[in-house]
Amino acid sequence: MLDRPFLRDRLSRPLSALRAFLDSSASGGLVLMGAAALALIVANSPLAPAYFGALHTYLGPLSLEHWINDGLMAVFFLLVGLEIKREMLDGRLATWPHRLLPGLAAAGGMAVPAAIYVALNAGNPQALGGWAIPSATDIAFALGVMSLLGSRVPVSLKVFLAALAILDDLGAVVIIAVFYTAGLSMPDLALAAAVVAVLAVMNRFGVVRLAPYLLLGVALWFFVLRSGVHATIAGVLLALTIPLHPTPGRPEDVESPLHRLEHALHLPVAFLVVPIFGFANAGVSLAGLGAEALLDEVTLGVALGLALGKLVGVFGAAALVIRLRWADLPMGATWPQLLGTSLLCGIGFTMSLFIALLAFPGAPALQDEAKIGILAGSLVAGLAGYAVLRVAPREIPAPDDPSRRRAH
Repeated sequence: MLDRPFLRDRLSRPLSALRAFLDSSASGGLVLMGAAALALIVANSPLAPAYFGALHTYLGPLSLEHWINDGLMAVFFLLVGLEIKREMLDGRLATWPHRLLPGLAAAGGMAVPAAIYVALNAGNPQALGGWAIPSATDIAFALGVMSLLGSRVPVSLKVFLAALAILDDLGAVVIIAVFYTAGLSMPDLALAAAVVAVLAVMNRFGVVRLAPYLLLGVALWFFVLRSGVHATIAGVLLALTIPLHPTPGRPEDVESPLHRLEHALHLPVAFLVVPIFGFANAGVSLAGLGAEALLDEVTLGVALGLALGKLVGVFGAAALVIRLRWADLPMGATWPQLLGTSLLCGIGFTMSLFIALLAFPGAPALQDEAKIGILAGSLVAGLAGYAVLRVAPREIPAPDDPSRRRAH
């Protein structure tokens, strides 16, 4: 039997930000859709020269585009890192049984799209650099589409999708750090490592004020930017050092520094950072593009990887895990609903665009081809996922089985 102090401790912990995350991501996804659509309209209107000119305007040492992609997106990756740390240590992914279904589904959803892309671009060494573009899932977009379906989708599937996307983001961070890093500056890398060490020491000795962590985070971002590793990785490294537990010796502080920062960042990231990134990078001029543009190997590889590869990888891996009885179908969900959710995983907008920029530096033509593939594949996946979830039969709990009425 649980002792009362332990029970009080468990009950006094701040509720997981997952529900708030689902809500803000869903509504933020709708804002992101609007930003992407606006970018396409502007890029194909008389405002196009001003749009592209503004992005290439230098503000200090970096262009506006670089400030957005290297600076503002570091805040996005900071939130991603906070989500990963909290869920892995104290949330829905804290135990291996809970990690198994979304983890293997995420792995399948990254491997199959990459394989499709490589198969279609095997003869082009330069294009092969984009193999990771269709491997990402955009949680904001996917949950935004799910939110349009209301109660037709059980909460357990939203939790499954969020957990899968968190692990997908972890894989994307590793891919960016390992495969899209070149020309390392060892002195700057050493300075960045020193800042991380100081942050870790602060965590170890119980520093819970956020201001010192954030100030050192700015220094960390500067050194990582100069080191050759992509600057956004600084956001993840900073997140891993933010304390997860409440203030020692102060039981009235039920929220940890990590929870406070995570909650503070959700709305700015969902409604400002990601839409700005989407608006700055989704603008592709379609002038002169015919149907043949969709059949280009890069475009086709990305589009098929997202629309088909994600479906096969996510649903196939999840079905295998469930059939082997390693995990159960999410509570209250049906197989058609899992199929529709797997389709929504093919919406790869934000992270896919980000990887496309890293994969083809200095090759705007390939970047545009990849962007067209991302937009086309994400659109098909989103519409197909919505349609399947719209008509998918819902599980009806048996009257004599009250346990089926419980939701995860």
